[in-house]
Amino acid sequence: MRLLVTAERIWTGNEGHIIEDGAVLVDEGTITAVGPRTELAESAIGAERYDFPGHTLLPGLINAHVHLSFDAGEEPINTLLATEDHELLDGMAERARDSLDAGTTTVRDLGDRNGAAIRIRDAVARSEIAGPRVLAAGPPLTVREGHCWFLGGEVEREEDSLRRAVAHRAELGADVVKVMASGGQITPNSPAMWQSQFDAAELRIIVDESRRHGLPVAAHAHGSDAIEDAVSAGVSTIEHCTWLGPDGLDEREPVIREMRQRGISVCAGQSRNWHRLADRVGAERAQRFQRRLRTLDEAGVDVIIGTDAGLRDSVFDDFAGALGLYEHLGFGNERILRMATSEAAIALGIGERTGRVATGLAADLVVVRGDPLTRLGDLGEVALTVANGRPHHPSASG
Repeated sequence: MRLLVTAERIWTGNEGHIIEDGAVLVDEGTITAVGPRTELAESAIGAERYDFPGHTLLPGLINAHVHLSFDAGEEPINTLLATEDHELLDGMAERARDSLDAGTTTVRDLGDRNGAAIRIRDAVARSEIAGPRVLAAGPPLTVREGHCWFLGGEVEREEDSLRRAVAHRAELGADVVKVMASGGQITPNSPAMWQSQFDAAELRIIVDESRRHGLPVAAHAHGSDAIEDAVSAGVSTIEHCTWLGPDGLDEREPVIREMRQRGISVCAGQSRNWHRLADRVGAERAQRFQRRLRTLDEAGVDVIIGTDAGLRDSVFDDFAGALGLYEHLGFGNERILRMATSEAAIALGIGERTGRVATGLAADLVVVRGDPLTRLGDLGEVALTVANGRPHHPSASG
């Protein structure tokens, strides 16, 4: 399929790089030219054309932490447990389309049941269903009766078992290994959020075996001990990075410095419900908790954006709603957009394929009404998503 997409302005994903009255030419899923509309129009004879005056075209968004297996309803865990595999896949396909509605062209799925997200990934790649690029982890590694044990990733805390579990995920075709380094709040009777589930030596085994298979490791880590052990083990990303100890917040500057030195990124996993935290824990504690993301950034740690989509009211079709947190913390609009596009692509190891509007990269694009560089909320006004060269019109726009 050959496309020409024009807009009032193009933001390419590179800092300060805007093309006024621009156009993008796409051929068989790849960007073949980017430049002024008047120049590209002459070479686009016969292409399917989409014109968007008054709109901004930018790289497709990257949601770095989702769970397509969960439906974002009142009881996502119970719903999952009551759903057969074929029904689950149908629901995941719907949520993949919802992601496109939000301008999301890549999602990193960090925990499913029975490798379902891998099957969704492959169905999208074969054009059997509409959806974003999926980077899939399969069932996350957890201890017996640990956090998210119901996804099928329980493993014994000994070397052979850990290595076999990682190798099994490689055999399934996983793109990343997810480990529950600490407990979590959604699993009844599992270790508390601040408690570690694996020690530093066990995490090093997981990282070592993952590297043998060419896979990065994402560590779910709320507890400060778990964060420190995961950083020491050399994981690729820390998910949540909440700095919890038994007596409250326990931020550790030496660990932050080591994150920067090792090039470990942090994905907070905060949804559009970020502003409700103050109602639960109080304004002062919420402010300190959320401020950690500025502290990490100021220390030189790469912060990328994911929403934990699939958990209660963390929907797939409102990625833009989660970005208000970063605006609230004082990040500039362009920086927020880079965190959700080009910087996320680099952190996830796909920067040579996507994340920018550039010749030779995959045609992952979103067109929004208005100008999100000026008003971030315009990012929610999606008019067209192009995922790997395939155009998708959001359902709300008819």
